[in-house]
Amino acid sequence: MKSFTHLAIAAFTILLASCSTTKDNSLAYFKDIDSIPDGTLVANPTGNLDILIAPDDELLITVTSSSPEATANYNLPLANPAKRASINAATQPSQQTYIVDQKGFINFPVLGKIHVTGLTTEQIAENIHAQVAASVKDPYVNVQLVNFFVNVLGEVKEPKRVQVSKKHFTVFDALAEAGDLTEFARRDNVIIVREENGSRTYHKLDLTNSRVVSSPYFMLKQNDAIYVTPNQIRVDNSKYNQNNAFKLSVVSTIVSAVSVITSLVIALAIK
Repeated sequence: MKSFTHLAIAAFTILLASCSTTKDNSLAYFKDIDSIPDGTLVANPTGNLDILIAPDDELLITVTSSSPEATANYNLPLANPAKRASINAATQPSQQTYIVDQKGFINFPVLGKIHVTGLTTEQIAENIHAQVAASVKDPYVNVQLVNFFVNVLGEVKEPKRVQVSKKHFTVFDALAEAGDLTEFARRDNVIIVREENGSRTYHKLDLTNSRVVSSPYFMLKQNDAIYVTPNQIRVDNSKYNQNNAFKLSVVSTIVSAVSVITSLVIALAIK
């Protein structure tokens, strides 16, 4: 009777442990506020969320006004960019872009060299507007960053290079574009690689903690790479598959060798 009682207690304990494990959702974001119905997430305390232009950035700048002929000279001419794969194919004329040189300048029609690095697209537009307004009534200047790309790699459902078309783009935006994380992703170890001041830096984000939104790396910049690391299950499965593949290769080699030796023995016996 005592043995039965002990077995019952042990079974009940295992059942409780199993239930406790089930409640621990390892695939969840923001675990620290899982039981809190509502609240406020504090954004980056520095408040500097704007994308700043850097050397090698590509800008599309257009200047217009109520009198198109008055601003025509402030725009680059339309061009048909040729590509090697389609050198003979007809292409639609498109607006040319400006490439920021290593000293941070672009060569703008009529106005000459303009320094743009360290500025936002809005600041560049204001600068050009002020100069054009000296000779053109009510000009409108639009500046767009064309080469805003981020790379999403690792344990996501669709690793890809994402072209960003909006001003503010977060880690969650990038992961959504890549189909979200897989079940084998470590949500507490997402690495952001960033080009800063001529070097590459990295920072680890914990997506299970709501304070991640206050990180200066949560808001992405041009050429950022997001690498989602695999969890231990993925690592163990990979090792298991590699070991099995090696064992299968060894067994296959041994079977082939035995088969050859057997064929030779039979051939010699017949003779």
